[in-house]
Amino acid sequence: MLANVLMGLVALLHFYILVVEMFLWDTPYGRKIFGLTAEFSARTKALAANQGLYNGFLGAGLIWGVCIGAAGIQVKVFFLACVVVAGVYGALTVNKKIFFVQAVPALAALAALWFS
Repeated sequence: MLANVLMGLVALLHFYILVVEMFLWDTPYGRKIFGLTAEFSARTKALAANQGLYNGFLGAGLIWGVCIGAAGIQVKVFFLACVVVAGVYGALTVNKKIFFVQAVPALAALAALWFS
């Protein structure tokens, strides 16, 4: 149960990221969240939307795993591992904070899954 709740929270985080990157990137809110200038956000809007779509796929995969139930253990592990890899890569290449925002919650869900 705890693993599914944590996975649901990780999925919600990725749906939130989808919304910000796909629809709010070039707005004052989106620029504030990511610390962007108006010029940069305008130039990278399409790139961010593509990135947001991938975050949505991660969220959808996590929800799929939760919906499958106990039979979806491989799906759950796969998508949580993808989130961890994305969080580690983001921390190494963009901002260390990404590790704590993205990878740590996924690691907590993986740990809860492992010990359930």
